[in-house]
Amino acid sequence: MFACPATDDFFRSRIDHMIDLRHPLAVLASRMPWQEIEARVAQVFSRKGRAGVAMPDLDLFGEQVQRVAVASNAGRPRVPLRIMIALLYLKHAFNESDEGVVARWADTPRWQFFSGCAYYEDRPPCDASTLVKFRQLLGEEGVEELLAQTINTAVDLKLIKPQELSRVIVDSTVQHKSIAHPTDSRLLETARVKLVEAAKGVGIDLKQTFAKEGKEQARKAGRYAHARQFKRMRRAIQRQRTIVGRLQREVDRKASAIGAAVRQALSETLNKARRIAAQSGQRKAVDGQPKLYAWHASEVDCISKGKARTPYEFGVKVGIASTLKGNLIVGARAFHGNPYDGHTLNEQLEQASILMQDSGAKPATAFVDLGYRGVDADNPDVHIVHRGKAKRISEQDRKLLKRRQAIEPIIGHLKADHRMDRCHLKGETGDRLHAVLCAAGYNIRWLLRMIAKKGVTFLRQLYLRLCVMAGVSPNWEDALGTLFTRALNGSVPRTVGALI
Repeated sequence: MFACPATDDFFRSRIDHMIDLRHPLAVLASRMPWQEIEARVAQVFSRKGRAGVAMPDLDLFGEQVQRVAVASNAGRPRVPLRIMIALLYLKHAFNESDEGVVARWADTPRWQFFSGCAYYEDRPPCDASTLVKFRQLLGEEGVEELLAQTINTAVDLKLIKPQELSRVIVDSTVQHKSIAHPTDSRLLETARVKLVEAAKGVGIDLKQTFAKEGKEQARKAGRYAHARQFKRMRRAIQRQRTIVGRLQREVDRKASAIGAAVRQALSETLNKARRIAAQSGQRKAVDGQPKLYAWHASEVDCISKGKARTPYEFGVKVGIASTLKGNLIVGARAFHGNPYDGHTLNEQLEQASILMQDSGAKPATAFVDLGYRGVDADNPDVHIVHRGKAKRISEQDRKLLKRRQAIEPIIGHLKADHRMDRCHLKGETGDRLHAVLCAAGYNIRWLLRMIAKKGVTFLRQLYLRLCVMAGVSPNWEDALGTLFTRALNGSVPRTVGALI
């Protein structure tokens, strides 16, 4: 321990004395509008009235204080809002899990400075599960606000021109869900296990659970498929379907005999087992109902993008909007139900307009691929450009259309560096939150790169000018020491001394 004369704490040193304040993350920490972010996000944490719960009396002086002589159940104090927001930014900017970002935060003073801490804390800021609850409280509106503030910061720092926000590139990709590959054999075995667990949970004694035979049939189906012995594979799957159907009917019959309440509690499990057994016997969906590709994630869609390596992807379609020049993401939205790409363009541009409204800009021209043909009437205020209009667009639009492919590496970085390759969040809400947070993490890294690029260029030009005026060597360390020595001795020209 050592004393720091510039701090209120005698036994600790301030973080701004421990790190290089010229680092891009330290610069960004001082340029982000944290107070505005907290003010806009704090409204989702305001107290709301609930059915059957009386709210405090209100008058001209606000809420009436209700003093009750009971023990406090307030629990531990909440984590500061800026720390929680910074953790979400850092998680997706540096590709960390909830557990990883909390553990790494305790070991990185620069991350703590970005989170608004004045002193180094050698402990995690919160439990990893707190991030889960914080995301749920933020909701889609809250995380979109985090993405919008990264756009505002880029404009305020003059890292991108406001007029560049009016020209966007829009494309779609697939955000994979964290599920196993949905084979019929695996789904049927999962249905058998879940039926047995549900029956035991309500006290139903089954005649037979088929535990040993179910595992054996699932193993056989996988081996037969690998050996391309499809008749034997289908025979094993047929036996699994018989087992699931038998268990489903037995559980349904005994639950109805116990009571309507028990059957109601098991209705979801029985319906899922029935759907899996029915879809495993047919190639197409039954009665127009979408197939179930994961027991715990019924919202997963099977999407085919025409790729040779991955012909089918299981997750949700996500639309991405970026600036034509600059590669800044200005919109990210998840679309469930596997809609046609062109039908998502209106909602995608609407979201981009909302996120850019603080900058006074809105999308005026959209550069897209051929998947967005035929939707000009649905977007009358936006000029849509794609190569299907090569003979009808201007020469300038034809040249700018060559930059449409710039969004492809952006999507690649979103998946490889910012966690969009696999979504671990639950439900449709989790898909929507994850897509926006990945875009926010990408923009944070974009800001760090641009701060380093613009800042280094400016400092290098200033440094070379000082070297020329002082007549010293261009070596950074030696020249800087010589320069300051001459400044102290008064042997440096007056103009150089004023700059120092």
